[in-house]
Amino acid sequence: MDSFKSDIKATFNPLPPPAFTDIAKPSNDLLNKDFYHTSAATLEVKSKAPNGVSFKVNGKSAHEGKTSGQIEAAYKDAASGTLKTFTKFKNLSFFMSSPPSKSKASSQHIIIRPDLCAILILYQLAGLNLTQTWTTANSLDTKIELDNKIAQGLKAEVLTNFLPSSQAKGAKLNLYFKQPNFQARAFMDLLKGPTANIDAVLGHEGFLVGAEAGYDVQKAQITRYSAAVGYTMPEYTAAITATSQLSVFAASYYHKVNSQVEAGAKASWDSKGSNNVGLEVASKYRLDPSSFVKGKINDRGIASAAYSVLLRPGVTLGLGASFDTQNMKEAAHKVGVDFKFEA
Repeated sequence: MDSFKSDIKATFNPLPPPAFTDIAKPSNDLLNKDFYHTSAATLEVKSKAPNGVSFKVNGKSAHEGKTSGQIEAAYKDAASGTLKTFTKFKNLSFFMSSPPSKSKASSQHIIIRPDLCAILILYQLAGLNLTQTWTTANSLDTKIELDNKIAQGLKAEVLTNFLPSSQAKGAKLNLYFKQPNFQARAFMDLLKGPTANIDAVLGHEGFLVGAEAGYDVQKAQITRYSAAVGYTMPEYTAAITATSQLSVFAASYYHKVNSQVEAGAKASWDSKGSNNVGLEVASKYRLDPSSFVKGKINDRGIASAAYSVLLRPGVTLGLGASFDTQNMKEAAHKVGVDFKFEA
């Protein structure tokens, strides 16, 4: 019975595909995420007030250059209510119930009684999210989000930027539209150009096809275009992307071997550059539920390793290092440490 309900739920509530930039996300995360040598030291502190306002402070000490950081405050307005729709049917021969969840703005229930066959749909009226950030570069950033407020499946973001020292201003509008087997995004810079970058992805039974294009309104010309195809399953994903006006090609693969081991690789080639193909190989091994190690190496002989451990609830330590295996005597090696605190 449980498997039958799962099949019914999957049939009537298919998930949207990933965004265009996330078609190769599993392999990209394995190759790039949680390698802590990229900065000498990083610090992140998160906290949440009783009224729902959350705070985040980031600090980063680069191997070369200045130390940077930012403080961020975010407020999420609670859902404002529930809108009910009720549709009656004369004949109904199956049952389906989809309870509401944190990630969904609606729930569906089919009611069958001797005197009534009907579908009851409950839409949760989403609220507003406000995020404000102040960086060490003296940049004041504001983001306003409306998720499922304008239309079902549509998320709108308004981003503003202000530099008090130079009086420079910026304004952007981002739109995200998700439907079963389809996702589209639009990123518009309202003051520069204006310009627009639009991408879309279609998905069907694990197969993904996506495209991206950029347009400058003032110049009336296409500024960029890319394409990608992929195949995704719970245990593995594969993707081929063509970016930079279809001149840079990349093929990536990710495999979750079991609950402890993950492996992935990526090959890239720039058709306008040399004939050399870049190659990266990475693996992740989970030591226990609170710690893991990662390692990777590329075709240039740069090897990287990382270790992450949850010291206690809310406190995470990360250690990382990279080595130039072809120039071990040179001062090209890097080490880094990462601290995360959450309350």
